Amino acid sequence: MLDSNKDSLKLEAMKRIVAMVARGKNASDLFPAVVKNVACKNIEVKKLVYVYLVRYAEEQQDLALLSISTFQRGLKDPNQLIRASALRVLSSIRVTIIVPIMMLAIKEAASDMSPYVRKTAAHAIPKLYSLDPEQKDQLIEVIEKLLADKTTLVAGSVVMAFEEVCPERIELIHKNYRKLCNLLIDVEEWGQVVIINMLTRYARTQFLNPNINESLLEEGGEKEFYASDDDEDDEEKKAEAAALAKRKPYVMDPDHRLLLRNTKPLLQSRNAAVVMAVAQLYFHLAPKAEVGVIAKALVRLLRSHSEVQYVVLQNVATMTIKRRGMFEPHLKSFYIRSTDPTQIKILKLEVLTNLASETNISTILREFQTYIKSMDKDFVAATIEAIGRCATNIGEVRDTCLNGLVQLLSNRDELVVAESVVVIKKLLQMQPEQHSEIIKHMAKLIDNIQVPMARASILWLIGEYCEHVPKIAPDVLRKMAKTFTNEEDIVKLQILNLAAKLYLTNSKQTKLLTQYVLNLAKYDQNYDIRDRARFIRQLIVPTDKSGALSKYAKKLFLALKPAPVLESPFKDRDHFQLGSLSHLLNTKAGGYQELPEWPDSAPDPSVRNVEVKDSVPEWSKCTSRKERKEKKVEKPFYSDSEGESGPTESADSGNYGDQAVVALGSWNILKISKTHTHVLCASFTSDQSSGEEQKKERKGVKQRRSGSESESEEESESESSESESGSEEDSESDTDTRKKKKVWTHAHHPQHCHSQQFLLSTSVAPTSSPQVTPVNNFLSSSLASDLEGLSLTDTVLAPTTIAPSASVRMYELLHRITGEGLGVEYCFNRQAFSPDPHMVAVQIHFTNNTSCETKNLHIEEPKLQSGMRIKEFPEIDMLPAGESVSVVMGIDFCDSTQAANFQLCTHTRKFFVSIQPPVGELMTPIFLTENEFKKEQGESSHLHHQPPPHISSSSPMLK
Repeated sequence: MLDSNKDSLKLEAMKRIVAMVARGKNASDLFPAVVKNVACKNIEVKKLVYVYLVRYAEEQQDLALLSISTFQRGLKDPNQLIRASALRVLSSIRVTIIVPIMMLAIKEAASDMSPYVRKTAAHAIPKLYSLDPEQKDQLIEVIEKLLADKTTLVAGSVVMAFEEVCPERIELIHKNYRKLCNLLIDVEEWGQVVIINMLTRYARTQFLNPNINESLLEEGGEKEFYASDDDEDDEEKKAEAAALAKRKPYVMDPDHRLLLRNTKPLLQSRNAAVVMAVAQLYFHLAPKAEVGVIAKALVRLLRSHSEVQYVVLQNVATMTIKRRGMFEPHLKSFYIRSTDPTQIKILKLEVLTNLASETNISTILREFQTYIKSMDKDFVAATIEAIGRCATNIGEVRDTCLNGLVQLLSNRDELVVAESVVVIKKLLQMQPEQHSEIIKHMAKLIDNIQVPMARASILWLIGEYCEHVPKIAPDVLRKMAKTFTNEEDIVKLQILNLAAKLYLTNSKQTKLLTQYVLNLAKYDQNYDIRDRARFIRQLIVPTDKSGALSKYAKKLFLALKPAPVLESPFKDRDHFQLGSLSHLLNTKAGGYQELPEWPDSAPDPSVRNVEVKDSVPEWSKCTSRKERKEKKVEKPFYSDSEGESGPTESADSGNYGDQAVVALGSWNILKISKTHTHVLCASFTSDQSSGEEQKKERKGVKQRRSGSESESEEESESESSESESGSEEDSESDTDTRKKKKVWTHAHHPQHCHSQQFLLSTSVAPTSSPQVTPVNNFLSSSLASDLEGLSLTDTVLAPTTIAPSASVRMYELLHRITGEGLGVEYCFNRQAFSPDPHMVAVQIHFTNNTSCETKNLHIEEPKLQSGMRIKEFPEIDMLPAGESVSVVMGIDFCDSTQAANFQLCTHTRKFFVSIQPPVGELMTPIFLTENEFKKEQGESSHLHHQPPPHISSSSPMLK
């Protein structure tokens, strides 16, 4: 069928072969017949051939090499699936000789227009790296290129390639950090897991510990507690207290907060691996107050398959050691079901034990009483051990637990009794003098208990506290001497210890028994027992050859021993990254990357700043102002802040047919039909009801009364929202636009016109804002008096004599921290720029906050949109420490709100900055007297009641 000339037969054959491969059957014998069809023109056949070749190309390398030219042709195929499959097959041929071909193919695929092909290129990078590690430098270049890809399909794959090839090159992530955080929610599930794990390690190297202040307070408290036993100087204590008091409060980095905020929604993912990845990220990176959000998501995963439960419970058990309060509200979710596998039961027991406290211990102990009745012996033994741990950690229930364990000594099940003995032995070490009756009771059980560990525990207790049972201990030794040869090794060692202790405390009764036991041990098969017997004989039975050590035999054998601390086996697992294989196995697995420690000082956050390249709108690409004027305005634009004049204006526009009325605040901009010259006429709206006028007039008076208060509030709110490099200029431009909608602009026209006529430049679009700001009513009677006070004289702008106006808002261009002590602010002083009247004057204010002088302040490498120009300020040779200086530069924004980007340079550093103008700063005011204003108002009111007259190019309305 594969040799047939019919594509339908080939397709049927390939479907059967791929089905065999999917079922796990070996189809490698068909490789020669399949590889011949790689040149088939049928797309469906070619896809299945590539699927087969990906599976067997590594096994049949010689035959695959014969078709390598076909694979190379496939890289140029118009179909993206064929290109990706060809690259996948090529990277599966693990032969060193084709490394250059693979490298070239990967580089070409990394620039492919299809994101699916670029994703395949990212998958091929680790394969090529494992084949030839010397290609690492070239592969890093490809990875750097793919990391800049904004497609969600590529992000996860390239981060995986980064982790495999160059995880130490953390600087490659700096510029892409914010992009990865923002794309994370849309990346495929397994890509999300890889990116989150990588960002966890990245954040541990770039941000400060959010819990640093809490940990310092805890350490300080511990030092004070233990210092009470030592004689320390008061001066040292005062110095430590002063150091804690002087430490700056922690402020979370915005990029740190961005990571936490963008990963939080993924806790609701359907993929358990994604939820676990976010949980470990929050555990390792989030402040203690915010870690609790992961508890509910992890509890949700406990309803999944047992394999998922096992992994989740392993991580929960580790979390509950340090963050117990996080899971306490979900205590019942960890109750054990009879259908749970044994390993799940034991892990849930571990979690319940970690969550036990004085408030819930009674509930937990009732659960444990039920678990002891289970038929699963391993589970019962683990429950008894958990009871012992609860008794150790919570002193209030110690006696209760001990009594319950003693009752278990009469259980029919020998394993239950044995485990109870072991746990009781550990509990008795805390208060042996109060429980001598329990020791006697356990001594009577020595004949019935056959479990070696339990017998050894009883013998150790009797030997350790033989002074509490002086009559029973020798008799127990007599019984043990009879069965010494038949006991297990662990029991024999405890018999030797018991004999030695009784010989030192009661040698009259036990001297012969001890010698008998030592003689038996002398010829035992186990060399540990023989060695222990020789050691004890020389120590407790002194001879002429015995050394000085025998004098201290009692101190050696009968020394007080500290009570054992029953700890969780998960106590020290948190040094492994949660969710990793190393954490699951509690040992370092191959390829595991250690979780970095928090840095002592915060690294420079500016390394993650990316220069934003805004796309240039079509209207801003015009080479001349005339062309921009002639561009057609297709749709009317309604500002969000105007809700009253909209219906009236839209009705008017409907009467004019192809004429459009655009509402901008209280302005009406009328576009004449396209058969005439395009002119924008601005007029005041006068056809409103008298009731609305009175209402607005009262509102204007009220605003003037509270002008100073609102002005100060607006300034404080705006100052708090300014960024270091002008990244938030958009919102500021919106605010300034609303403040200056009453300002008019001159339209750039070659002819001179009457000074009373005015137009709004077509190149300045109104800026909408979701926030409605009250605007002073233009119909207010007090506006005319305000306008009369304006100065009508033209002033010449001198760069050396300008002082910043108190009413002009200052914007931050370079923060003093980012600028390493150099702070730069700017403002639009709203005066003419004498070198070029078409430019906007921008006043730059430099402040040197350092202790040394700054030299050679100047501008370099302006990056401007089409049509924009910059007139640089003269270079400042030197700015002394603590001094300030102001200069003026001119910028022609080409009637657009696009930012002007350039480098601000000193003699040592260069800083990327940008100036983005609010719309209002691009407008020039026209000054009118009260009579002129009323006359213009009367003329403009007729536009709403009759069609506009024909306006020719020589009309006095044109500027």
